Amino acid sequence: MAQRTVVEFTDDINGKPAAETVTFALDGKTYEIDVTEKNAAKLRQAFEPYTEGARRLTKTGRTIRKVSAGVDTAAVRAWAASNGIEVSARGRISSTVLEQYHAAGN
Repeated sequence: MAQRTVVEFTDDINGKPAAETVTFALDGKTYEIDVTEKNAAKLRQAFEPYTEGARRLTKTGRTIRKVSAGVDTAAVRAWAASNGIEVSARGRISSTVLEQYHAAGN
């Protein structure tokens, strides 16, 4: 005789069939919750203002620096040169220079 075991996840909020498990951490504690697509979107939307301003950490607890998206590197290099800040003509621009650039209102 054969047996078949079916595991079905249900949304921990409303009891409907869950689409995914979301993991998050708060105050040093890690949580998992099974949710529908709609509830997963709600949770992510609720956390968005906080995750946008937060620093991400690696598993070892080290900070992952955010990469600035949409920065015109040519403009940053021109600004740096006009302010006496040395920046290489090619390659990555340091986060310190980018922070100074943004702090100057750019």
